[in-house]
Amino acid sequence: MKHPLPARPEHIGVLRLSALGDVCNLVPTIRALQRQWPEARITWIIGKGEHSLLAGLSGVEFIVYDKASGLAGMRQLWRQLADTRFDVLLHMQQALRASVLSLGLKADLRIGYDKARAKDGQHWFTHRQLAPHARAHVLESFLDFARLMGVDDLSLEWSLAVPEAARQEAAGFTAGAPYILMSPCANPRLRNFRNWSAEGYAAVVEHAWMQHGLKTVLTGGGSTQEREMGQLIAARARSGAVIDAIGESSLKGLLALIDAAQAVIAPDSGPVHMANAMNTPTVGLYATTNPDRAGPYRWREFVVNRYPQAVSEYLHKAADSVPWGQRVRHPDAMSLIRADEVIERLEAVLALPAPHQTTEPADET
Repeated sequence: MKHPLPARPEHIGVLRLSALGDVCNLVPTIRALQRQWPEARITWIIGKGEHSLLAGLSGVEFIVYDKASGLAGMRQLWRQLADTRFDVLLHMQQALRASVLSLGLKADLRIGYDKARAKDGQHWFTHRQLAPHARAHVLESFLDFARLMGVDDLSLEWSLAVPEAARQEAAGFTAGAPYILMSPCANPRLRNFRNWSAEGYAAVVEHAWMQHGLKTVLTGGGSTQEREMGQLIAARARSGAVIDAIGESSLKGLLALIDAAQAVIAPDSGPVHMANAMNTPTVGLYATTNPDRAGPYRWREFVVNRYPQAVSEYLHKAADSVPWGQRVRHPDAMSLIRADEVIERLEAVLALPAPHQTTEPADET
């Protein structure tokens, strides 16, 4: 027997801790729920860094869980929510840690992914599962939660909060000069292999500077790998062409930099989805991950997509024969991307009329 869906939920819980790109892709679902039930209270249990990006999201109460706090942090969160009961908990994190965290939350109904999309046995922790949705983009998978609950309007809306202090922070880097933003490195996790070459990035910097008079703002975290990549790119660029902000901006400051950029160029990482949320023209660089599943949703046609070739060359299979979301974990895969392809896509997004559309209907397939 299926647990019934609430006709008019008064309190909706959302459990999604990470990552930066994923929480950006989840926001349209939050907005859809708000349009359907404007009086409903929405509480989002979220990771620490992700909260610093989305803080101030209108109509949402955040409860922050620091993953580094482990079980002690879970117990503290459970005590914090001891008197809270959700009409429905949307369990949107496919990880055992999140499922364990969910055990201490009170909810009349728990909704999770269908078996094909669930990981770490997530379906064992929920009452109802989503309808199957083969080959869905991550953003569409989140919208499936709203679809299951009977939400009618699935048009895309973000409206992320960017405080004035963040805009001033961004202006301090650029001093009013027009620019593109380049975030050259993805998360330096083991066997991630999502980063393109310094030479390739430098060729794009040169083109933007010489052909359009656009500086390039380099952004990223403060890791040694990211700082070294920024130095390599800057060393290959003409004087004045690069503003190196790697490791220097806050997440809200990065959001403001993205919002004011002429275009964003990055591999599969948080900044391409942040740019997508701000509707800033985005050139995603994809070879090790499938952009049909994880590309910048509104800018997928401008992705440089070498994923099918990488699957063929390094996995010796056709792209449509591998599991959805299969990664190509080979250090040479991103070298399949050519600088002229990236420059071509950059030219295409720079030629788009402005201002850009800020909302659009979501695909139903």
